[in-house]
Amino acid sequence: MNLIKKAAITSIMALSFGASNIAFAEDAKATEVIAHIEAAIAEINKHDFNAAYGHEKAARTASEEIVGNEAVVKQGLDSLIKAQIIGKSADEPKAIAELNKALGFFKSI
Repeated sequence: MNLIKKAAITSIMALSFGASNIAFAEDAKATEVIAHIEAAIAEINKHDFNAAYGHEKAARTASEEIVGNEAVVKQGLDSLIKAQIIGKSADEPKAIAELNKALGFFKSI
């Protein structure tokens, strides 16, 4: 009986650890997206839209790997795309506003 209890506890702990690794991986990707968005905002503040575009592209790529929050990720991705489009016309306030909106979506994950 004692052996069965130990086996059950061990398997429960293993399942719990596996689930926490999946959650951590999602958080890592969300953190990566957030870092790229913040870097893009900093580049726009320096009037460097080309560097910002690179960060926005990297954020879009990283956001594709986030699972479990499809609706929020889609809204954040839409804001990132709008920011990229606005950035091509070099409209700083609008681009930053869209990036801040995207930042809010990804921080909610």
